[in-house]
Amino acid sequence: MPLVRIDVLEVRSPQELAEIGDGVHRALVEAIGIPPQDRFQVLNRHAENGLVFDRHYLGVSRTNGIVFVQITMSTGRTLEQKKSLFAAIARNLTERPGVRPEDVFVNLVEVVKENWSFGNGIAQYAT
Repeated sequence: MPLVRIDVLEVRSPQELAEIGDGVHRALVEAIGIPPQDRFQVLNRHAENGLVFDRHYLGVSRTNGIVFVQITMSTGRTLEQKKSLFAAIARNLTERPGVRPEDVFVNLVEVVKENWSFGNGIAQYAT
C-alpha cells in the first residue's frame, strides 16, 4: 500500500533512478513486510534548480547526488520498523547504484487506511 515518490537531479541517469526505485522497494519488502507485488512509485529527474535543499542541515553534508524519497503509507508501523526501513533504504541505495548515505533523504507520511483507492473509485481498505 505504500506510494513512493523519488526525486533526483538530472546528474543521475535514468538507469540509476530505476535502481534507486528497486532499492527502495526491496527495503519496504525487507523492513516492513509489504507484499512484493505492492509497488507503486513516481520517479522524477529534475533540472539543477528543480530541487532545493540545505547542503549541511543537521550536520549532514549533501551533494547534487541527493535522493529525495517520500513514502506515503498507512499508519501502524512501530518506531523500530521505521528506523529499520530508513537504514535499509540507505544501505540498498549505497550498494546499488552507489548513492552516498548522506544523500539519502527520506520522509514518511502516514495516513489512515480509508484514504486509499486502488482503482474503480472504491476505498478498498475502508471498513
